[in-house]
Amino acid sequence: MTKTKADWLSLKATLAIRNLAYIDGAYCPALSGETFDCVNPATGEVLAKIASCDSADVDRAVTAARTAFEDRRWSGKTPSERKAVLLKLADLIRANLEEFALLESLDMGKPVAEAAAIDVPGAAGVFQWFAEAIDKVYDEVAPVGSGNLALVRREALGVVGAVVPWNFPLDMAAWKCAPALALGNSVILKPAEQSPLTALRLAELATEAGIPAGVFNVLPGYGEKAGKAMGLHPDIDCIAFTGSTEVGKYFLAYSAQSNMKQVWLECGGKSPNIIFADCEDLDAAADMAAFGIFFNQGEVCSANSRLLVQKEIAPAFVAKMQERAQRYQPGDPLDPATTMGAIVDARQCDRVYSYIEQGKKSATLVAGGERVTVEGKGSFIQPTIFADVDPGDRLAVEEIFGPVLAVTTFETEEEAVRLANASIYGLAASVWTSNLARAHRMIEALRVGTVSVNTVDALSPMTPFGGFKQSGIGRDLSLHAFDKFSGLKTAWIKY
Repeated sequence: MTKTKADWLSLKATLAIRNLAYIDGAYCPALSGETFDCVNPATGEVLAKIASCDSADVDRAVTAARTAFEDRRWSGKTPSERKAVLLKLADLIRANLEEFALLESLDMGKPVAEAAAIDVPGAAGVFQWFAEAIDKVYDEVAPVGSGNLALVRREALGVVGAVVPWNFPLDMAAWKCAPALALGNSVILKPAEQSPLTALRLAELATEAGIPAGVFNVLPGYGEKAGKAMGLHPDIDCIAFTGSTEVGKYFLAYSAQSNMKQVWLECGGKSPNIIFADCEDLDAAADMAAFGIFFNQGEVCSANSRLLVQKEIAPAFVAKMQERAQRYQPGDPLDPATTMGAIVDARQCDRVYSYIEQGKKSATLVAGGERVTVEGKGSFIQPTIFADVDPGDRLAVEEIFGPVLAVTTFETEEEAVRLANASIYGLAASVWTSNLARAHRMIEALRVGTVSVNTVDALSPMTPFGGFKQSGIGRDLSLHAFDKFSGLKTAWIKY
C-alpha cells in the first residue's frame, strides 16, 4: 500500500536518529565533544546535533581499521563468507527501507517517494551485486613458459577512506563501500556534513549483518576537518571520493603531501543532451530531458544540464520542455505526490539562484526562474529553463548543481560534437536519433564516460560509471570498481 503524507509524518514522529560517530563497532561522540546541526532543508528544522569529527577521531578510526585489517578478522575470511555477510546487509537495508527513505528525505530534501522507490533499493542492490560478484573474481596465471609459474593475485589494499557527497548519500556510500568491503578492506566512511543520517544508520546494520568491529567506521564532520585529515593520514591506503572537482583536486594534493595514497575521484559534470531532428519520438525525448535535469532537484553530477537541439526542431522542442517543467514544481518532500523537493541547504540554494539571476541578463528565460517556499518555509527553486544560451555563457560552462537547464541550438552533427565536447568535464552525454550510424558516430566522438542513446543517464551495477577530463579518475560500479580497492601481486615460482 502506498504511504500517504500522514503516514510519513507518523513515522517521522517515531524516528530514532543516530547522531554519533561509529568507530570500532560502537557509537561514540567526537573526542572534542563538538557537534553541528543537521537541518531539514524543506523546513529549516534542526533534526539532530551530529558529532563533528576531526583529526583526532580520524586517528582513532584508522587505528581501529588497521588493527582489524591486520588481524584478518574480515580480510582473512573467504570470499564466500564475506559474500554471506554483505547479502545479509543488503537484506537489512531492504527491511528498513522506509526508515532509510525518510532519513534521506529529511536530511537532504529529496522527495521521500523517490528515495523509497529508487535510492534505498538501489543501495541494497549494489551491496547485493558486489557480494554476489566477489567469489567469481579469479586470480591469473601468466604464460611465462616451462619451469616457471607466475601467479597474479588481487589483494585488498588495507584501509580505505570513502568520502561521499550529499546528493545521493546512501547510494554513494554503497558505491564505494560495497566493493571495498567485498574485497576484505577496512573502510572509513565520511558522509557529507549536510547528509550524515543514513550513513550512521548503515553502520549499525553492518554490525548486525556480521561485519566485525573496526572494519566499517563512519565519521561525520566537516570536509575541512575530517575530510582533510583523512586525505593527509599516512596510514590510509586509498581515498575514494565523489564530489566537486575543486575538492577532488585537494585530495590529490593531500596524497602528494602525505603517503602517496591512491586517490580515485568522481567529480563534476556538465552533461550534454543532444536532440537530433531525426529523433522519432520527441515527446519521449522531452520527458527524459526533463527527468535528466529536474530529477533530484538537478543535484546530480551527471545531470543533463546542457540541452543541444537541432535548429529546425528547437522552437517545438523548447515548448515541450516548458510544458514538462510544470510537472516538476517544488513541493513538500514528505508528500508522495511531490515531484521535486528542496535544495540541500540555504547556501546551495543561494548559489543556484545566483546563476539564475545572471542568466536572466544573458539568455532567454522560458520557464521558472524563481526561488520559492513551500508552506512559507524551506529552500526551493522552480525548475528553470533558459533558451538562446551562448556556448561560452556560465550557464553552459559551469556546473550549477540545481534545476537549471541551458538550451543551445546546432545545425550539423559536427557542430553538435564540437559543442558537446567543449567542456572541462567529460562525465556523460545523451543522444537522441533514429539513425543507427549517427548513434555510433556520436558514441565514438563524444569524450565522456557514458553515452546514453535514446535515453538519459543510463547506469547499472553491471556497467562502469565515471568520466574523462576533470570529471575524475577511475570508475564506480561494475567489476572494474574492484580495481580501485585492490592491488596486484605477482608470485613467481621457478621449479
